[in-house]
Amino acid sequence: MLPEPVKAGSRSAAGASYSSNVTSSATGGGREHRTSQVQSVDRAIAILYLLAQRGDAGVTEVASELGVHKSTAFRLITALDTGGLIEQDGERGKYRLGRGILRLAAATAGGLELPTESRQVCRRLAAELGEAVNVAILDGAEATNILQEYGTSTITGRNWIGQRTPLHATASGKVLLSWMDAVALKEILASALPHYTAQTVAEPAALEAELAAVRDRGWASTSEEFEIGLNAVAVPVRDATGDVVAAVGVSGPSYRLTIESFPEVAARLIAGSEEISARLGYFGRRRR
Repeated sequence: MLPEPVKAGSRSAAGASYSSNVTSSATGGGREHRTSQVQSVDRAIAILYLLAQRGDAGVTEVASELGVHKSTAFRLITALDTGGLIEQDGERGKYRLGRGILRLAAATAGGLELPTESRQVCRRLAAELGEAVNVAILDGAEATNILQEYGTSTITGRNWIGQRTPLHATASGKVLLSWMDAVALKEILASALPHYTAQTVAEPAALEAELAAVRDRGWASTSEEFEIGLNAVAVPVRDATGDVVAAVGVSGPSYRLTIESFPEVAARLIAGSEEISARLGYFGRRRR
């Protein structure tokens, strides 16, 4: 799904500077000409998102997706190609994102920090679900929570930020285990995993089977495996390469966050994680 067209009033100073040489020459053309220029910018942006999602596309595909004539699509593609933002991949005239995108990304990479890009989404999820929402990352053989937003149902919230939790007994940990490097996962499965409650899945064969199920359905859960009375659901967050770099999860008392609610809660978390992943540069394509 392509992004909504960029509104004229929302263009950044950088965008205004980029087009200033064109706009200045069009002042005599009136409002209609300026509107046409904004529409061209919107379409060019849509092309970049299209290529990010599909990997590559030809002029005919681009024209069809944008709903424009092939000549219009070719003109926009030529401008992007000249600017180094896209390039031909040598396959029947198809185009893909170019090296210019990497240079732009490098200039902003320092600001693409996981907590920063996750906070707004997690805050919204916490409000929707009414429970605490956390972001956790892999920290050796454990998970560390780096962000937490409290839900409306939370009376005395427990602060998980900075706390390290076991991978095999938490929903976020199971997500990180499920997409872990095969060698590292083998080492963890070969180690003695402690039981925190009677519900903890600590046997290697049973845990390995559960991780396969997590990868298949796209989310993990725990029902009183780390603490009695505490349930949780978590989903993966991916970076621009498609690697799982974090887990976003919700936790709450078992009488509110029930096993029956897990699939619906997971669906909401997945929508949120997809938004976070997109902020990190992931557009739904796994590495080839």
